[in-house]
Amino acid sequence: MPDIVDIAVSADNFQTLVSAVKAANLVDTLKSPGPFTVFAPTDDAFAKLPPGTIQTLVQNIPQLTRILCYHVVPGKLMKADLEKVDSITSVEGSPIRIDCSDGFEVKNATVIAADIEADNGVIHVIDRVILMG
Repeated sequence: MPDIVDIAVSADNFQTLVSAVKAANLVDTLKSPGPFTVFAPTDDAFAKLPPGTIQTLVQNIPQLTRILCYHVVPGKLMKADLEKVDSITSVEGSPIRIDCSDGFEVKNATVIAADIEADNGVIHVIDRVILMG
């Protein structure tokens, strides 16, 4: 089974995420055994950020790394697992609000595809980049 990075690279809608992961030197981490739960913003999600945001982040690797790590949670948490909690703690260290009362939301993002299993975890595709704070 492919790992999280391989799945993202092979999909058409994660090119911005893959570029950001490479820029932040997180490829090896996300190819490690994990397991990880990744809330993966699509290219359209990144496009919703204010103009210039992505370029600014690529020039500020520590900030980019923090934002990317905010989208990753230790362990393999399927939608059924996340339905039982109100929040989880990201690898970055901040809590992420989970709301499954009406659909499946992670902070300010809607999960548009859940439970994409990888060799080292699971991916939940989201429609917005989730920001800390």
